[in-house]
Amino acid sequence: MAGPRMSRAPVRPERRRVAALLGAGLGLAVGGAPAAAEEGGRMAAILQGLDKTTARVSTIEAPLDEVARFGSLKIVARACHKKPPTETPESTAFLEIVDVRPDSPAVRVFTGWMFASSPAVSALEHPVYDIWVLDCRRLARPEAAETAQTGEAAASEAARPPQEAPQEE
Repeated sequence: MAGPRMSRAPVRPERRRVAALLGAGLGLAVGGAPAAAEEGGRMAAILQGLDKTTARVSTIEAPLDEVARFGSLKIVARACHKKPPTETPESTAFLEIVDVRPDSPAVRVFTGWMFASSPAVSALEHPVYDIWVLDCRRLARPEAAETAQTGEAAASEAARPPQEAPQEE
């Protein structure tokens, strides 16, 4: 005796729209694959650094595979991951940090993963500097930034009062 036949109900259009919106918010396409990188610029690790001698705290944007400087440190972020908003918040970054001083050879002071939620788990041990991960995000595309600056310049030009032309005598 054959069991009951199960038929697949068609997926309603409303559910497809919701799945597409959720996927876009999570950086995923509807099929679950990563969304195209056209949405923003390059990924970057957002770090915070403390100079212990001056007590100055600075925010550092370290685009992946590019050198970012903080004092005598050269920082290269190799990977940066951020959990989707539906999960417990966590950002992790794989960093390579080298101390470059003019009077001595370069010394690798840190290589490994840093976690935003628990910076003490994998911390940089340096007598002058502290570095920790804040976030991972996409940087604005350079051409988008140039367009925004051009738009701001045009807006400020339009807001400027008209200048009188010099009168000829």
